[in-house]
Amino acid sequence: MNIVEYADRDMLAIDLANVLAGELENCLLTHDHASFAVPGGSTPGPIFDVLCAADLAWDRVHVMATDERWVPEGDVRSNARLIHERLLVNRASAADFMSFHGTGETLDATVTELNERMVNELPLSVLLLGMGPDMHCASLFPGAPELEAALASDAPPLMAQTPPTQAEQRVSLTGRILDGALSKHVVITGDDKRDALNRALGMPPEDAPINAVLDGTTIHWAA
Repeated sequence: MNIVEYADRDMLAIDLANVLAGELENCLLTHDHASFAVPGGSTPGPIFDVLCAADLAWDRVHVMATDERWVPEGDVRSNARLIHERLLVNRASAADFMSFHGTGETLDATVTELNERMVNELPLSVLLLGMGPDMHCASLFPGAPELEAALASDAPPLMAQTPPTQAEQRVSLTGRILDGALSKHVVITGDDKRDALNRALGMPPEDAPINAVLDGTTIHWAA
């Protein structure tokens, strides 16, 4: 794990967007496409605002969320909505977006459908993750009844999750898929999340899910 500290959040957004663009471009030099998983929430928005203007072959970039709430895609709480509004604009509008809403009538049916599609996207080329103060990442939350299975070495790429602290069920990339990404970045801001990260280092992934993906990961932090 490597920690990069920035003078402020604006500098973090600019520098990290440039890093991500460079990694995607390098991947496309040797691969037909690059798979790029990104978080929802408020933190990545400014990064997306910079990254969307990057001059690269976006039509060969496959974008997906790290996780999604089981709500309509246009819902204000949908990660897909944020990604469409902040990342898949400007030059990045040419990217292919893999929606985790799928076409299934139920969450389980949708997850089954999505797992069949994920085969062509693995391993993830570039991963950008966020982390909550409770040390969750994607929708892998402490205390979720499905967490142990989602952290297992034989977990499918995606699983439904029912976090006890959240209002909706979720679809989430599982621990082995997040950890197996070829390039891994975690972005956090504020002293509370830096403190949470420090706590996570001494805890098992079942209590601090972020600790399942920290090996070889670059942490980007600004106050």
